[in-house]
Formats: sequence, C-alpha cells, structure tokens
Amino acid sequence: MQAVRFDEYGGIDVLRVEEVPRPVPGPDQVLVEVRAAGIQPGEVSIRTGALHKRWPAAFPSGQGSDLAGVVVETGPEVRGFAVGDEVLGFTHGRASHAEFVVVNDVNLVSRPEGLSWDVAGSLYVAGTTAYACVFAVDPGPGDTVVVSGAAGGVGSLAVQLARRRGATVIGLASERNHGWLKEHGVVPVAYGEGVADRIRKVAGGSVDAFIDTFGDGYVRLAVELGVRPGRINTIRDWRAAAEVGARAYGEGAAASAVVLGELARMAARGELEVPVARVYPLAQVREAFRELELRHTHGKIVLRP
Repeated sequence: MQAVRFDEYGGIDVLRVEEVPRPVPGPDQVLVEVRAAGIQPGEVSIRTGALHKRWPAAFPSGQGSDLAGVVVETGPEVRGFAVGDEVLGFTHGRASHAEFVVVNDVNLVSRPEGLSWDVAGSLYVAGTTAYACVFAVDPGPGDTVVVSGAAGGVGSLAVQLARRRGATVIGLASERNHGWLKEHGVVPVAYGEGVADRIRKVAGGSVDAFIDTFGDGYVRLAVELGVRPGRINTIRDWRAAAEVGARAYGEGAAASAVVLGELARMAARGELEVPVARVYPLAQVREAFRELELRHTHGKIVLRP
C-alpha cells in the first residue's frame, strides 16, 4: 500500500509517499481502507522535532491520527464491526495517512448517514480538542468567551460548541472570516495590534473565559483582560499556561469514541458545521502541509488516498 513516511526530523521536504507492507489486524483490531484523513498542526511539530521531548518520533515514522473509511478485515475478537461497514475513528500509531490503517475497535464509530467522508475523516483531533477546550473553561449563559484562531480547524468548532452552551462568543480571526463567524452567532474581532481594546469594546469591558487555539501571546492577553487563570485554556502555549496557572486541555482530555460519536451525530444533523478548507490526494501531502503551515486556513485540510 501507499503511505506517508519520513526518516528524519525536518521540513516539508522530508515527507514522502512510498510503498509499504499492508498491515494485518490483531485480535481486537480492524483494518480500514482509508477514504479521508485530516492533517494537524501537531503533526508539523512532531515532524520538525519541536515536540521531541514530549512525543518523540521513531524512524521511519508514519503520520496521521484522524481517519474515515471502510472496514476490509477484522480480528477474531472484534465485536460491533464487520467487513463493509463505514466508520470513522482514530489511531495513536501515526498511521492514518495511508491507503490502509489498523485501528483498535474501541477507537471506531459508525459513520452516520449524511456525514461526508471529508468531514468524517477530519473530525477526531479538531473535534475532541475543541470539546476539551470548551469543557475546560465551562462557559454558560451570561458568560463572554474569547476564542483565538476562531476560524481554524479547532477554533471553528470551539466557537460553535461554546455558543451551544449559551455563551456570548468573541472570535479572533482575519476579516475574510468574519462573515462566517457572524453566520454562526459569533462576534468577530480582528487580531493584531490593539486587539485588547477591540475585545473590551465588544465585550462591554468584561471577559469571563478565553480559549487559545493559536499561541503567540494569547494566554498573556487573557490575563491582561482580567480572565481568571482557571478559565483560560490553551492548546499551543504550554509554557505560558504553566507560568500563569492556566489550563492546557487538548485532544487527550476528550480522546474517546464516545465523544467522537457525539460530535459526528451533531455534524450529520447539521448542528455542528465542520469546515473543510481543501482536499489533497495523498501523493500531494507536501502541498497539503505547505498550505497548513501558513496558518490561515478556514477549517480542516484533508488527504484522500
């Protein structure tokens, strides 16, 4: 089968697509023919070695957590899935950027009717991370929540989930994405110089919680705005979180098929929009990451084997 591999830490050029043996499922595993697999900013940090101390790579390394596809083989102890089933799920083995992937059966859910392959294959990391972020700051009616990177893969879901809990949501994003935010009941604010004053103006002077999906000083901004550290959550700036006592809940805090299934059903019913910015064939994995690393995409970027 074809799969993404890299043999050393480095830039986009270390990525390649090559022929590798097709994996064989274990007793409680499922072999999935991948139809779509999302790509993540965290995969960039792993590939460059920026997260070596936290999540080291073993070479040759594969890539990918998110996936959606069709079951083609099951282990003898698998229950609940059969050959031909359409599924979405995740792997912690850095392996979903490939034509086939082995997945533990507990990490899969059935694909709801009406959920596109591209959305299904890009929902796990962004969806569970957004779910964890909102859980961490616990917004409710009467609260004002600021979300940085509000039009990105995680941010675009976090703003919707916070709105569903009755909060007023202020989304920091480039002006080209302000229309989408308004359509989803979010108050858009442009990032950049003077952002603190712009936030105070639209918030009426009070901000109760802050979700940082971008890094680059937003934890400090939240403190400047008077947000209590226990209601600040970042998925990018762990050092600042530790320094001020903020939270750093991410994917791992909601990493379950139960949460994924709930999000998938919401998306299938039209209660949660999962924007897909661009779809690339697997062979163009370098181009996909080149676009991702610009950090200006609205929603997810997806690979199709």
